[in-house]
Amino acid sequence: MGKDTFSDITGLPDDLGIGDDLARADQRASIRVDTRRYGKPVTVVDGLDLPADELDALASTLKRRLAVGGTVTDGRIELQGEHGERLEAALRDEGFGVER
Repeated sequence: MGKDTFSDITGLPDDLGIGDDLARADQRASIRVDTRRYGKPVTVVDGLDLPADELDALASTLKRRLAVGGTVTDGRIELQGEHGERLEAALRDEGFGVER
């Protein structure tokens, strides 16, 4: 049989994924709206300390949930349009704390 590995955060087996959930809950995403060329609003999610692949996956989830386009640039998620409360709710559903 394989040897179990345990989370440094919870002391529970890594297979449960509880440490990942707690790590997300400790992070605070900041949401702001910037204006780009031609006065178009872009909602920016910043402050998440995630590996690039997890940040890309989160961006895909948010884009799908909000039905918008967007990208990941310089460690932040940029979504086309203004999405204050809906984005905040989506991030909370994904387990992140949010500050505005």
